[in-house]
Amino acid sequence: MNRVVASALIAAGALTLAGCGFTPLYGDPAVTAQLHSVQVTTPPGRTGQLIREHLDDALANAKGQAPKYRMDLALSETRYPRGLRVDNVATRYEYVLTASYTVVSVTSGAPVKKGSTRAQVTYDSADQPYASITAQQDAQDRAAAECARLIQLELAAWLAAQGKS
Repeated sequence: MNRVVASALIAAGALTLAGCGFTPLYGDPAVTAQLHSVQVTTPPGRTGQLIREHLDDALANAKGQAPKYRMDLALSETRYPRGLRVDNVATRYEYVLTASYTVVSVTSGAPVKKGSTRAQVTYDSADQPYASITAQQDAQDRAAAECARLIQLELAAWLAAQGKS
């Protein structure tokens, strides 16, 4: 009996979404194909390498095809001490990564989209140097992954809007 009710609810939900004109963002094959054709220029430093790797994964970069777009990235990293102890030593840090990007058409060389994303993460600072370095590197990786995810969403939304206009 529960299966019948669940099937009826799913069917009703599908009919409702079909009637309102809802289209999934990645439902358009043109959006996915254009995301594949973005080549990311690696910014300098460890965080630049991390965000490029995450963007290559997120955009599913097509290695065999010539890119249609090139993405230039500029990163800004800031670290704020939080959670000060009595002896004025931070026990926790806030790491903020800002990624500004410009998407350039490879054929014309003109910028076609600009944007900026920001990720904010926190991490503990340990008394042991190795543990502290590891925590900071993990924060850099988490922030780079979040910025890459936000850039992917912004690009997909922009490409979907380009396809409708």
